[in-house]
Amino acid sequence: MDYFAQQLINGVVLGSIYGLIATGYTMVYGIVGMINFAHGDIFMIGGFIALITFLILMSMGLSAVPLILLVMLIVSMAVTAVYGWVVERIAYRPLRQSFRLAPLLSAIGMSFVLMNFSQVSQGAQVKPIPPLITGGYTLHDSGNFAVQLSNVQIVVVTTTIVLLAIFSYIVSRTRFGRDMRACEQDQTMAALLGVNVDRTISMTFVIGASLAAVAGMMYLLYYGLVDFFMGFVAGIKAFTAAVLGGIGSLPGAMLGGLAIGLIETFWSAYFSIEYKDVAAFSILIIVLIFMPTGLLGRPEVEKV
Repeated sequence: MDYFAQQLINGVVLGSIYGLIATGYTMVYGIVGMINFAHGDIFMIGGFIALITFLILMSMGLSAVPLILLVMLIVSMAVTAVYGWVVERIAYRPLRQSFRLAPLLSAIGMSFVLMNFSQVSQGAQVKPIPPLITGGYTLHDSGNFAVQLSNVQIVVVTTTIVLLAIFSYIVSRTRFGRDMRACEQDQTMAALLGVNVDRTISMTFVIGASLAAVAGMMYLLYYGLVDFFMGFVAGIKAFTAAVLGGIGSLPGAMLGGLAIGLIETFWSAYFSIEYKDVAAFSILIIVLIFMPTGLLGRPEVEKV
């Protein structure tokens, strides 16, 4: 039972990271109706920006860990938001009225551009970082196995909950959130009613990129490393989470992220770790067979 509890904690932490990335996928899909396959690489860029910021602060002699983490978070979100804006302007906006596959192919091309840009500029080697958040708590010790909750796990889950609460408030309670929902339903009608569609879509990409940056920083703090290829793998997992939860549903994206994280963790703990991805995708297929719109997805309503 102690071993199960430990894997549950690990799965929730991993699922929180997937959920943050999946939220960006489902936001863009909700408004544009396309999958931003460069989003996983935006997550990778966020991790690298956080690492570079950490190295700069250390070279300046800054040693206060809370201040370092705050600066890393702000800089990573700001710089990665610019990347998200550029992706929208280059890969999506010029092709918005084109045939549906054009933005998809453009986003895949942008994904390779970002991946190879990171490989060339930062190198192909894994970039480690020393532990910034240490310590933790022993929740239960049976003598044979101790259930532990580390401080970095608390930070990852708490940050995820706070950010999703803030974003949910923005979507449901603010003028920008109303503009997003209007564009999701009908962009033409939203424009006729005074909504700046271009700005709303750009800001959606910016917010999604900022959430991916936070996920990238949390990944860096939790695993202690980044590399140029991590965005592809995490992006596919987060996309799977968004589809599993119901693409276009924000709560579904978080639920799907937790589900994928838990499936991977428990499968790795109790079965063969080599087949953890097979298990996650198999569950996705089974769910979509019986629930084509995902766990919390809504059926598509044909627009007249």
